[in-house]
Amino acid sequence: MTALVGRGGTERTLEEKEELLGYALILPSLLLVSVIILYPLAYNVYLSFHEVPLAPDESAIFVGAQHYAELLGNPAFWEALYNTIIFTFFSDLLATLGGLFAALLLNRAFRGRRLVRGLMLLPYVAPIIAVAFAWRWMLDPLFGIVPFILNSVLNLNLGTIDLLGNSNSAIWTVIIFDAWRYFPFAFLMLIARVQAIPEEMYEAARIDGASRFAQFKDITLPELKYILATVFLLRWIWNFNKFADVWLLTREVETLPIFTYQTAFANFELGLGAAISMVLFVFLISFVLIYVNTVLEW
Repeated sequence: MTALVGRGGTERTLEEKEELLGYALILPSLLLVSVIILYPLAYNVYLSFHEVPLAPDESAIFVGAQHYAELLGNPAFWEALYNTIIFTFFSDLLATLGGLFAALLLNRAFRGRRLVRGLMLLPYVAPIIAVAFAWRWMLDPLFGIVPFILNSVLNLNLGTIDLLGNSNSAIWTVIIFDAWRYFPFAFLMLIARVQAIPEEMYEAARIDGASRFAQFKDITLPELKYILATVFLLRWIWNFNKFADVWLLTREVETLPIFTYQTAFANFELGLGAAISMVLFVFLISFVLIYVNTVLEW
């Protein structure tokens, strides 16, 4: 191996030079991550063990694990955790199934397929504040189009329907909204893999007399299992930490991110809010590890 001699007479191999260059190139990114992510994370851990006064001239008081113990005995925390799990699981499931159905449907050739594919992405690319307020208008109990269709067109005579004003119906409305908004992501991931499945596999299955369902079960699903797992776990991680979609649509559903915001910035309990965010962080790290081990197989 060729050796390079430095000014001080120290010999460095070409691999060592390349290694030093690599460290130098990633150093700005490491510094940026440290400033933007690692420092706030460390400071948040510090806050979770302290009672933080609002007065700027008062110092934080160390309270140990008091905030975490308080969370375990707080029914509002468990309700927020329950809402987060229900919202995350069902919205993720519906979005993934919707993306799978759309990918299989639009994999077939028909006139206007490109236009339909483009329109399919509108919920995903539209600004969240625009679509959230559009849904709020459509679901308004007084002049919304959805109550009008249910009562006047379908003659269901349900009376005043406030789907976003009741906590029992609001969470399912938010789930449907999130599934509608993000199924195009699953569609984009799945359509690429569906188109890559060799047509010869389906031709051989048809020659053997396999039904469409058998072809889907024995060919399509095995070929899509890793993509389906990737989409489901990625959406799970993102949805578990979702704030804007739920907050803009209704105030009747309190998930962990919203509970954290309300505790820290509405009730001014910064230490307790930091503890909630740390619990949320532990959940997210666990999901990331599951994703790395099951999908990436690192």
